Amino acid sequence: MEHEEQDAAEAPAGTREWLALAVLALSSLLLAVDITALLLALPRLSADLGASGTEQLWISDAYGFMVAGFVITMGTLGDRLGRRRLLFAGAAAFAVLSVVAAYAPDPQTLIAARALLGVAGATLVPSTLALITNIFRDERERGKAIAIWATCQFAGGACGPVLAGLLLQRFWWGSVFLAAVPVMALLLAAGPFVLPEFRDRTAGRVDPLSVGLSLAAVLPVVYGMKQLTLADGRGGLAPVAAIAAGAALGAVFVRRQLRLDHPLLDLRLLRSRPFSAVLVSLVFAGVAMAGTGLMVTQYLQGVLGHSPLASAVLFAPMGLGVAAGTMAAPALVKRVRPATAIASGLAVSAAGCLPLAVSDGLPAVIAGVTVLALGTGPLFALGTGMVVGSVPPERAGSAAAMSETSNYLGGSLGLAVLGVIGTSVYQARMDGVAGPAARTLAGAVAGSGHLPPARAEELLRAAHAAFTAGLHVTGVVAAAIFAGLALLVAASARGGATRAAGGAAAEEADARPAVV
Repeated sequence: MEHEEQDAAEAPAGTREWLALAVLALSSLLLAVDITALLLALPRLSADLGASGTEQLWISDAYGFMVAGFVITMGTLGDRLGRRRLLFAGAAAFAVLSVVAAYAPDPQTLIAARALLGVAGATLVPSTLALITNIFRDERERGKAIAIWATCQFAGGACGPVLAGLLLQRFWWGSVFLAAVPVMALLLAAGPFVLPEFRDRTAGRVDPLSVGLSLAAVLPVVYGMKQLTLADGRGGLAPVAAIAAGAALGAVFVRRQLRLDHPLLDLRLLRSRPFSAVLVSLVFAGVAMAGTGLMVTQYLQGVLGHSPLASAVLFAPMGLGVAAGTMAAPALVKRVRPATAIASGLAVSAAGCLPLAVSDGLPAVIAGVTVLALGTGPLFALGTGMVVGSVPPERAGSAAAMSETSNYLGGSLGLAVLGVIGTSVYQARMDGVAGPAARTLAGAVAGSGHLPPARAEELLRAAHAAFTAGLHVTGVVAAAIFAGLALLVAASARGGATRAAGGAAAEEADARPAVV
């Protein structure tokens, strides 16, 4: 492998290592900004390019679909080809494609650029996390570095819409994409001096069939979940069929990985209960956060009447809360075990859901999502560290890909499932209303504009109450998810400790001479 001897690798990190972290964390922050910033730019760019409703959906979704589909392949490819090499290739492609997207003359060009940006983005996330794991060999320093990396991700996601709003006040919509170029240029300029190369020389060749199966499994599932959300749970059989087809191909993918000597994704790691518990927690924490985030952002705009930019600013505490929780995680593990810190944080998240379940109004909602997000910080910092730290350094890219795939699938599942739950509650409360107002809050807001003032006020009051009821139910479901995850992590840690103690006792018994 292309790294220094073990003793040198475990030496305390110096200036070069922390500079490397700064470069990697900055690029991760930029990726998070890029994902969320488009949400605010979409109306203006759609008007300028004449994008249809379907084209708008693909402009916003193409990036996330391709990242979700390719992150497994790119994580393992980095292990084989070299993580720094793959990172630089992805950064160069991301910079060029950002310029193409900024100056796209039509919706089709922008959709293609966004899709290719997703492929480039899929190279960056697992490569940055794997490199951090390799650079920081001391467990405590690695935990702090991953916490900083995770903090940048969530802070970037929170600040993306705000940055987009500031740019759109002064410049055209393409400036949202061009913001990525200087950051990628910095990565390419500074990276060769501070980032070492790591790759596994013993790894086998990439299995093309496994790559195809991974894409064929993930993409239909993510697409089907997204369509269920957009169709408010009334999209017919097509989304369900897509999810079922993806699940079937996923089963074929799993069987193939378990039979290969050099799998694309090492699923044997799932035999470890703590490892599996963390991955399950990453998925379902993503479900709860994405679902509540969807409902709260709609509540801020549709019920409380805030503008998109004001809603982005008001919603920022959710991303900043996660960032604060991740930064606090290294201090927590000085006092308690990582599993205890994660389980305790998830319990805090469950408590944060309670204001969403029983109260309404701006203070209760913002306080709820902030506490909810704060509690997830130890999971995203320490849990991610446990996942990538549980494998040999040469397989860190594959482990990072597994962690990131869990996040993406959890987010997509949350938007679909909790979004449909909230919509179902809304529709049940609006059962006596006809037309689009009976299906969505947006339909009620649009329909009220064509009614006399008294009837419009009555319709909006009913719609606001119905949507708030959906938010309450979502809060209850999210609280149950977080509470269940807290119990799962605590139980898996106790089970792992019991088995380890049993194994140690057995070894000690074997070492003692037998008594005849």
